[in-house]
Amino acid sequence: HSPPAKPGEKPSETGEIHQRKEVCHWPCRCPPVPACPPGVSLVKDGCGCCKVCAKQSGETCNEADICDPHKGLYCDYSADRPRYETGVCAYLVAVGCELNGVYYLNGQTFQPNPLYKCLCISGAIGCTPVFTPKLAASPCARVRGRKKPGQSTCSLGQHKQLQSTNYRLMSAYRSLPLVLKNKCLVQATPWTPCSRTCGIGISSRVTNENRKCEMKKEKRLCLIQPCLTNIPKTIKIPKGKTCQPTFQLPTAEKLVFSGCSTTQSYKLTFCGVCLDKRCCIPNKSKMITVQFECPNEGFFKWKMMWITSCVCQRICTAPGDIFSELKVL
Repeated sequence: HSPPAKPGEKPSETGEIHQRKEVCHWPCRCPPVPACPPGVSLVKDGCGCCKVCAKQSGETCNEADICDPHKGLYCDYSADRPRYETGVCAYLVAVGCELNGVYYLNGQTFQPNPLYKCLCISGAIGCTPVFTPKLAASPCARVRGRKKPGQSTCSLGQHKQLQSTNYRLMSAYRSLPLVLKNKCLVQATPWTPCSRTCGIGISSRVTNENRKCEMKKEKRLCLIQPCLTNIPKTIKIPKGKTCQPTFQLPTAEKLVFSGCSTTQSYKLTFCGVCLDKRCCIPNKSKMITVQFECPNEGFFKWKMMWITSCVCQRICTAPGDIFSELKVL
């Protein structure tokens, strides 16, 4: 046994061993799966038993109540010495994020748009709505008088069909139909607008179209217009028209990116201009792979958007605006 502590002496200084409380019990007995708030991960607890809502930054945690792993959080036990039994969720030290020229720290919450609250996680930005929209009334509830109050007038097959319809109306799945490739249901977000209005820029998306069927960020080069001093004089707009959707340069040229040039010359199709307030953006495109050669440094390849047609519209957004295509449902 350890000797008794002297007056004014901390228990840890006497060599006393503290027993940690057991928070995991087997066999597993799990409550119903909870519905987590938007932006909170549903994960398996630290005991490997039950589905729980992960603890967030600043909340208490332990071996069972784990911190949200998808937000780079860990359980910091440093303030609970010497037991190290209960901790507080904190962010790992990591790189921050940049959006529209503003730098955010890792773990920082910010609201760059009135409809969305965002979080910086290790260089990536995740956003959730600031409010949860109400679900539209079910068409099954329109027929009244035949059923008891509160009882649905839909069959099981109709319910499944409605659920499927609601799934397709969600903003994240508007690029249907989904495609099944190698046992993977391929999903992808729309490509972001090109980061530059002239010259070579970058656009990105999140997709699981890869060998592991994992959601990953994918980037490609984009070139909407060349950086010419006087584009309106270069592009000939037909008489009686106010817009010329597309144009090409007279000769094929090599592309220059980060001080390196392509090994081949390309005659690209660019989006044109309008005499009114409309702007022209890509409408249809395909993906190609281009190879760049760097002086005394070798070669590298990039995927690139090859524009096939453009459309002129009155809705013009700034490049790099990640909220330009988001709408309230």
